[in-house]
Amino acid sequence: MDGLNQIDFEPQLILIFGGKTLLQQSDWVQEIRRKFPQAIMAGCSTAGEISGTTVSDESLSLNFLAFERSEVRYQEYEIQDNAQSYEAGKTLAQSFEAENLKHLFVLSDGLNVNGSQLVDGLREGIPENVSITGGLAGDGPLFEQTLLIDNEGHLKDQLLIALGFYGDLEVNYGSMGGWDSFGIERLVTKSRNNVLYELDHQPALQLYKSFLGDEARNLPASGLLFPLSMRYSEDKQPLVRTILGVSEKDQSLTFAGDIPEGSSIRLMKANVNRLIDGAEEAADLAKLPFTEFAICISCVGRKLVLRQIVEEEIEAVAELLGPDCLLTGFYSYGEIAPFKKGADCELHNQTMTITSFSEIEKH
Repeated sequence: MDGLNQIDFEPQLILIFGGKTLLQQSDWVQEIRRKFPQAIMAGCSTAGEISGTTVSDESLSLNFLAFERSEVRYQEYEIQDNAQSYEAGKTLAQSFEAENLKHLFVLSDGLNVNGSQLVDGLREGIPENVSITGGLAGDGPLFEQTLLIDNEGHLKDQLLIALGFYGDLEVNYGSMGGWDSFGIERLVTKSRNNVLYELDHQPALQLYKSFLGDEARNLPASGLLFPLSMRYSEDKQPLVRTILGVSEKDQSLTFAGDIPEGSSIRLMKANVNRLIDGAEEAADLAKLPFTEFAICISCVGRKLVLRQIVEEEIEAVAELLGPDCLLTGFYSYGEIAPFKKGADCELHNQTMTITSFSEIEKH
C-alpha cells in the first residue's frame, strides 16, 4: 500500500472493487479510509476485478477520483428481505435531492436482492431525465455471499449503495451481450417473481437439465454458460436472465431478476467472437467526445466462457474509449443500465455494461 503516499491530490470519490477473501482478510480498505477521511468511499466484492485492461481474481482495483466542476453524494439502504427490493430501490433513489442530479450509480448485494424489482423501484424514485447504471456484487464462481464496501469502509451484505453525480458532468452508457439464442421458444406457465417453476407446464429444472446434458451435474455454476433470453412482448427488447440457484425439491430455478408468467424464453449459448463484438458495441454506445473515466461491469458468465482470453473484451472497450480514459470495473452477478440512450433502465445478465464520465469544459 506504499502507493497511497504517491497520491498527491485530495480525492472526492474512492471506488474499490475486490476479491471477497482479500477484502475480508486485509485491512487495506480501513487504511485507505483513514488516509482519506474526507472522500466518499464505495465498492463491492466481485467475480473478477478490472483495472485498465487487466482482469484479475482476488486483487483490489482502487480508483481515486477528483472532480473540478461536479459533486458526488452517497446514500445507502440496508435490505432485510428480497421482497423489499422495489421499495428499497425507490426509497434509495428518493433520498437524493433531485435538483441538478445527472446520474445515479448503484451497487447492490448480488444474492439477497431481486435485481429487476430493485431497478423498477430506482426508476420510480428519480426524475425521468436522470440516468441509472450499476451492478450486482459478485462472489467469484461460489454464489455464497457478496459484500458491499460502505462509506465507513465496512464490509456488509444485504446492502444497497448509490452514488449521485451532480453538476457539469457528462455521463453516457451502453449495454450489449452477444449471446446466440437457439432451440424452440417456450412459455413461462408458472413463476413467482424471480423463481421459475414451469415451462410449457413442465417442471422447469427437469426441462433445463435436459437442455444441459452432462453440464447439468455442475449446476448452478454451469447455468452461467446457458442463460435464457426472455421477452414479455413482441415490441420489447429481449432481456437475458442467468440462474442464481436451483431447487431439486420443487424443481425450480431462481434468477437474478423476475421471470413473469406469460413471457417467452429461449436457451442461449456463447460464441466467443460475438461476446467480444458485444463489448465493442457497448463501448461504441457509451463513448463520449472525450471519455475521461469509465466503469465496466461485465457478467461472470462472460468471464467463464472467455476464460484465458477474457482481457480481449476489455481491450476492445479500451480501444474505442481512447488512451486517455481511466478504465475500472468488475465481473458481476447482474448489470444495471438502459440498452441505450432513451431506453428504460433494466437489470441485465451476461452483458458488458459501460458507464462513461467526462466533466464538461466551461468556455
